[in-house]
Amino acid sequence: MLSVVRAAVSASHPPETKQISQKSELTRADIRHQVEAMRDLGRALFFDKRLSGSGKMSCASCHDPDHGFGPANDLAVQPGGNDLHQPGLRAVPTLKYLQAVPAFTEHFFDSEDDSDESIDNGPTGGLTWDGRADRGRDQAKIPLLSPFEMANPDEAAVAQRLVAAGYSKRIAALSGATEAPDAEASVAVATKALEIFEQDYKTFYPYSSKYDAYLAGKVTLTPQEARGLELFNDAKKGNCASCHISQRSNDGTPPQFTDFGLIALGVPRNPAIPANRDAGYFDLGLCGPLRTDFTGRQDYCGLFRTPTLRNVALRKVFFHNGVFRSLRQAVEFYAERDTNPDRWYSRNPDGSINKYDDLPQYAKANVNVDPPFDRHAGDAPALNGTEIDDIVVFLGTLTDGYRLQR
Repeated sequence: MLSVVRAAVSASHPPETKQISQKSELTRADIRHQVEAMRDLGRALFFDKRLSGSGKMSCASCHDPDHGFGPANDLAVQPGGNDLHQPGLRAVPTLKYLQAVPAFTEHFFDSEDDSDESIDNGPTGGLTWDGRADRGRDQAKIPLLSPFEMANPDEAAVAQRLVAAGYSKRIAALSGATEAPDAEASVAVATKALEIFEQDYKTFYPYSSKYDAYLAGKVTLTPQEARGLELFNDAKKGNCASCHISQRSNDGTPPQFTDFGLIALGVPRNPAIPANRDAGYFDLGLCGPLRTDFTGRQDYCGLFRTPTLRNVALRKVFFHNGVFRSLRQAVEFYAERDTNPDRWYSRNPDGSINKYDDLPQYAKANVNVDPPFDRHAGDAPALNGTEIDDIVVFLGTLTDGYRLQR
């Protein structure tokens, strides 16, 4: 776009990770000042309810800073729209620790650490549950225009709200324009500002949990936390780390607790989502309905991106449909999905269990069966109750804001 926005794009991460071109007409001080101005604008926009159709909803309404930038309540989906009564379709994800999420690709070959670079890990990346947004600015535009979120009918309406809220001068200055930019340019600056704010490492990826202190050798885990970590990593027990990577990379990068892949877990249907009152409706993630470029790709139906587990203990609902309301219940599901399906799924008219009941029959073949999902009804679960408790306690060490005891 224009010079200031281009500079902000190249400097939206911590200074130590940036390389500023020597050909730039801007000095480092200029760039830092402009990035700070974009970040300040993004912060203001993030908390401003005037940008919504209702005038009562901001980004922070669903992404509460005190709850890991996720919802503060236990609703499966959040209400929005012009009247704040339009229900969403999916649980709201966290906005923290998204800085390392790669762009979506259908074929991901892991070249880091000791991975086999010849293995195609399949669909990976993207910032949303279905991976349809690659950049923060694109993700930021989704709620602004969603009819069940901030409910602006188009970008022109967003631009009008930016003007009415008094952002015109700041946006014009940041765009380098001599007069107020058009609607498209105004929205581009605003969404880029939101992206830069959400790349503020002190706020969105501080790596300040007890587990980070443990990895740094500054604290020891309690016996129960240590047992939980061992079970989390054990391929024959929780096997959680196969998708939620818990070890530093070879370059020392802290673990993100996700491999960014898209996977079908077959979580139970959630009757609390109004859209599910229609028995023929299914949220199929990668193959629709919100993502449309893979409609009809049956092998992609039911796949959702693996979220980070950082700050997961702050959440009040779990999985893409918010079907579980406690972290322990979510871990229990992993352990007992296939050994005790009668606990999790509804029944067919003939009384048989409708396993993976939130998927149409053709999509059930996509459900992951790696451990601990390699068992059958009547088998002993991979984890007993005490072991589940240990994993839940360990997951509590991933909450940011831990303070070392003195």
